[in-house]
Amino acid sequence: MNVRESIEIGLEGIRSHKLRAVLTALGIIFGVAAVIAMLSIGEGAKQEALEQIQLMGMNNLLINDIPVEDEAEGKGRSNLSRGLTLDDAGALSDVNPLIAVCVPERTTKSEVFYGQERVDATVVGTLPDYERVMNFYPKSGAFFSYRDVKEARRVCVLGADVKWSLFFFHDPLGKRIKIDQQWYTVVGYMETKPSTGMGSGGSDNLNANVYIPITSAIKRFPREIFASEIDRIIVQVREPERIQEAANIVNKSMQRRHNLVNDFSITIPEALLKQRQKTQRIFNIVMGAIAGISLLVGGIGIMNIMLASVMERTREVGVRRAVGARRKDILGQFLVEAIVLSFVGGLLGVVLGFILTKVIALYAGWRTIVSISAIFLSFGVSAAVGIIFGIYPARQAAKLDPIVSLRYE
Repeated sequence: MNVRESIEIGLEGIRSHKLRAVLTALGIIFGVAAVIAMLSIGEGAKQEALEQIQLMGMNNLLINDIPVEDEAEGKGRSNLSRGLTLDDAGALSDVNPLIAVCVPERTTKSEVFYGQERVDATVVGTLPDYERVMNFYPKSGAFFSYRDVKEARRVCVLGADVKWSLFFFHDPLGKRIKIDQQWYTVVGYMETKPSTGMGSGGSDNLNANVYIPITSAIKRFPREIFASEIDRIIVQVREPERIQEAANIVNKSMQRRHNLVNDFSITIPEALLKQRQKTQRIFNIVMGAIAGISLLVGGIGIMNIMLASVMERTREVGVRRAVGARRKDILGQFLVEAIVLSFVGGLLGVVLGFILTKVIALYAGWRTIVSISAIFLSFGVSAAVGIIFGIYPARQAAKLDPIVSLRYE
C-alpha cells in the first residue's frame, strides 16, 4: 500500500467520526488562538512603549519635581530648598556643554471656555523651544515667541482635542478664550500627537493641553507657599550617546543648587525604554508559556482520542493486516489522522486568533499586533504537537498482532 492510500484511509477515518474529530481539534484550535492572542498583546504593548519613549525624545532627560506631600516618605522639600525653579532650567543649560536646551514646565488643571463651550484641560506654561524638544509643532498658526514670554502676554496654543471641543471645524486663530477667569488670545493649535505616557502634569495626552508662556503661568496661576515654581524640566542633550554622562552632571549640579535635598528625580527615557523592553520580554515569556500549556493540553487530547480510536478499531487493524497491510501502513494511517487534525486545528486556530485580537482591541482598548512570526510559531507548534502526540498511538496500532486483532470484540 502506497502513501496515497494511507492518506485516503486516514481521511476516511476522520470523515466517519466527524464529532470525535471536531472535539479532538478543539484543543489545538483554542491553543493556537491563545498563543496568537497573547503574543499579539505583548507585541502591541512593546510597540506602544517604544513609540511612547521615542515621542519623548531619546536624547531628552526629564527632571521631575517631588511634591511637598512626599516629604513624609523621606523625600521632598525642606527649608534648605525651594524646589524646582525657573532659574534651575537657565543655570543647567549655561554650565553644562552637553545640554542643548532646557525647557521648564508649569502645569495647572483648569476649565477653558469659549462662548457656551467648555472643556477641562491641562494648562502648560513653557518656552517656545518646547515644540522643538518635544518634536511637536502647530498645525496652524504658530507657537508663542520669546517676546511673549518676556512680557508675560496672555496668548495660548491649543492642543488638538481642546481645539476640537471648543471650536469644532471653525478656525480658532485670533479668538479669545477664557482660562480660569482670564482671557487669552489663540495664536495657534497643535497637530495631533499620539499619547506619550509621560505627558505634562501627569497627563499622557498632549492633545488635551493648552500651552501658554511660562511667565504667564507663574504670574497668573499662583500656588501654595511651599509648592515648587515649576513642575518639570525637559533637558535635551546634544549627543544621545552621552545621555548618561549628561544625566550624572545634571544630577550633581541640581544637588548643589538644592543644598543636597532630594526634592527632584531624573528620568532617562532611553533607560526607561530598556527597562520596559526587559519587562515586556518577561511578560511575553509568561504569556507564551500559558498559551503553550493550552497547546500541550490539546496535544494530550489528540493522544487520548487516538488511543481510544486504536482500541475501537482493533478489529479493523487486524483485517487490514490480514489482507497484506504492513506495520508502516498502519502507522501511516493513524499518523495521517493526527497530523490532519493538528493542521486543520492550527488553521482554524489562526483564524480564531485573529478574531480574538480584534475583539480584545475593540472592547479592552488594548493595542494588538499580529506578527507573521507569531502565526508561524503557533502553527508550527500545532503541527509538531500533532506529530509528536500522534506517533505513540500510531505505533501502538502498528504493533497490534493480526491474529489477536481479528479475535478482538
